[in-house]
Amino acid sequence: MKVSLFITCLSDAIYPRVGEAMVRLLAAHGVRLEFPPVQTCCGQPSYNSGYWDETRVAAKTILEAFDDSDFVVCPSGSCTYMIHHYPELFANEPIWLEKAKRLEAKAYEFTQFLVQVLGITDLGAHFPHKVTYHPSCHGSRLLGVKDEPMALLSAVKGLEFVPLPFGEDCCGFGGTFAVKMSDISGAMVTEKVDHIKETEAEVLVGLDMACLMNIAGNLRYRNEPVRVMHLAELLYEGVRTG
Repeated sequence: MKVSLFITCLSDAIYPRVGEAMVRLLAAHGVRLEFPPVQTCCGQPSYNSGYWDETRVAAKTILEAFDDSDFVVCPSGSCTYMIHHYPELFANEPIWLEKAKRLEAKAYEFTQFLVQVLGITDLGAHFPHKVTYHPSCHGSRLLGVKDEPMALLSAVKGLEFVPLPFGEDCCGFGGTFAVKMSDISGAMVTEKVDHIKETEAEVLVGLDMACLMNIAGNLRYRNEPVRVMHLAELLYEGVRTG
C-alpha cells in the first residue's frame, strides 16, 4: 500500500511540524508516508478567484504527483476538498477527468484516514490540558469531518474537552476573502476569539492551519495565552509524553 503525504502550502512553508507529526504518528502504526517532491499548491486560491485556467495547471501537477498512490493524506480539510473540484475542472478532458476522479476517491483528510481507513481512535496519547476545538468550514461542512476528531480527542488521557460556543461559525479567514473584505474578516475572527475565551481553554485545536493561523493572530494581538495546535501536533505531543 503506497500512502502519500499531500502537505499543503501553509504546512510546508510555515508549519512543517504538522507534517512531521503526521509522519511520526502514522509510522508508529506501520504506515510509511511517501512524499512526492513535485507536488505544489492544489490551486484553491486561483480557483476561488475565478482563474480556472491557471488552476488547471496546478491541478495537473497534483494529479501527476499522486497518480500512483493508493491513498493520499492531507492535514487540511480545505485543500482536501479542493481535490473534489478537480472533476469539474476537467469535465471536458477525458484523460484528466479520469485521473481527477481517481484522486478524489483516494484523498483523505488526516483524521479521516486514521479513523475511517486505519480504524484507529486511541493512539495512547496523554495530554493533561483543557482543550477546545474549532471545526473549520471546509472540513466539517463539505467533507463531513465531524465525528473523527471528536473520537480521537475523547481517547486522549487527561484531556479535558470544552465545547466551543458557536463553534461551527466561520473564523473569517477564507483565503482571499480575508484580504478583500478585511473588516468583515476581522470582525468574524474577533467574535471567534471571544468565544474561545469563554471556554477558558488552555489549547485551541483544529484541522486546518489556515484557520488556526488566523485565529492565532487575533489571540496574539489580544495577548491571550491560548496555545493553538493542529490535532496531529496535539496527538504526537501526547504520544511522546504519554
